[in-house]
Amino acid sequence: MAQLWGGRFTKETDQLVYQFNASLSFDQRLYKEDIAGSRAHVRMLAAQGILTEDERDEIVKGLDGIEADIESGKLVFSEEYEDIHSFVEANLIDRIGDTGKKLHTGRSRNDQVALDMRLYTRSVVNETDHLLQELLRALLTKMEENLDTVMPGFTHLQKAQPLTLAHHLGAYYEMFRRDRSRMRDIAVRMNECPLGAGALAGTTYPLDRKMTAAELGFFGPTRNSMDSVSDRDYLIEYLSGASIIMMHLSRFCEEIILWNSDEYKFVEIDDAYSTGSSIMPQKKNPDIAELVRGKTGRVYGALMALLTTMKGLPLAYNKDMQEDKEFAFDAMDTVQGCIRLFTGMLSTLTFRPERMEKSARGGFTNATDAADYLVNHGVPFRDAHGIIGRMVLHCIDQGKALDDLTLEEFKSFSEVFEEDIYDAIAISTCVNRRLTDGAPGRAAMEKVIEERKLELEHTERFNAV
Repeated sequence: MAQLWGGRFTKETDQLVYQFNASLSFDQRLYKEDIAGSRAHVRMLAAQGILTEDERDEIVKGLDGIEADIESGKLVFSEEYEDIHSFVEANLIDRIGDTGKKLHTGRSRNDQVALDMRLYTRSVVNETDHLLQELLRALLTKMEENLDTVMPGFTHLQKAQPLTLAHHLGAYYEMFRRDRSRMRDIAVRMNECPLGAGALAGTTYPLDRKMTAAELGFFGPTRNSMDSVSDRDYLIEYLSGASIIMMHLSRFCEEIILWNSDEYKFVEIDDAYSTGSSIMPQKKNPDIAELVRGKTGRVYGALMALLTTMKGLPLAYNKDMQEDKEFAFDAMDTVQGCIRLFTGMLSTLTFRPERMEKSARGGFTNATDAADYLVNHGVPFRDAHGIIGRMVLHCIDQGKALDDLTLEEFKSFSEVFEEDIYDAIAISTCVNRRLTDGAPGRAAMEKVIEERKLELEHTERFNAV
């Protein structure tokens, strides 16, 4: 068992205790971050005169070789090492001898793991932002293609008012846009470097923390060494943001599952994102949408697990914090995989405009517009509401839609009605007369789409800087 702390102990750790304590099985994915942090650390040590330039170069060369051998498969992670930190350091010492023992000068595993996890989470935040960007681009494409695709809007899962598919998809665009803004907020807030905080109280070595922070792409060093090694707020924030992303994906998947059903028939899911039944040959199941919906619980669980782990911990570092990784890694993989799959499923969805419009024409989705017609002809809204309510009851009894009534039938409820009522309650009129900001009318939607396209281009350029 390769350990970095044996001097204080007179006998070997029990094997079960060692296995329970070890973290290499899951923190091995931090090897790039661990090596990057070590490179920055030894360069700073040399700049401060704590190491010689020759020692710096020998250590950096050794670290480069370890990273290359891990990536080529020549160097394999082994259970004899407790964690990624001991794995890298022990292999460095094996390769370059005593000089490798100087790597850990002025550093603790506490600030080392805090750095590694922060670097890894930062890259995951950036990748999640990129995946959301791709999803937003796919949504904009579908919105532009469906500016005139009429469908019913729902409240309480009952038909309410007609709108367009572009408008419905636009609601999800706004959700995922906010998700992306959360990722960008997290990236800014977490971008401080804990390296140099030591175990909890800094170090007597004359470290240049600003140098290591700059080399690793941080805005600067953290300002309190105790907070530096015990802070997991940034990870909780990511898991919170990821949970909201999954909630939005799950809501969207629920609608796709409904729309894919035989009762709706609003969409056809591409074969690549569907599966069949082992017994029923007619089935085409929306398994990907269902799995995304189901995996939402995994991400919620990771958030609650970390919140629960952290809630009772005194300052500063405690071994409990090792539990920040497994659930977080699983959640990171899950949310990114779900965004990728959902984007592919959305991009290949086939919508059925004729079915959607037929559905919009049923269910009295134009009833509000009929009431507005009366209001625009001087009838108080509350009276208009009652008149149209009685008309809907009449239509239900007769098996008709409002559009099917004759002018005489309209007038039997109110003399205010004239021939122009048919234009006023036409589905296309109901949609396109709604032109206030955020409404589904074509002109309003075209404006929103253009604004969002420009915004997306701007943030693409921002990310490239």
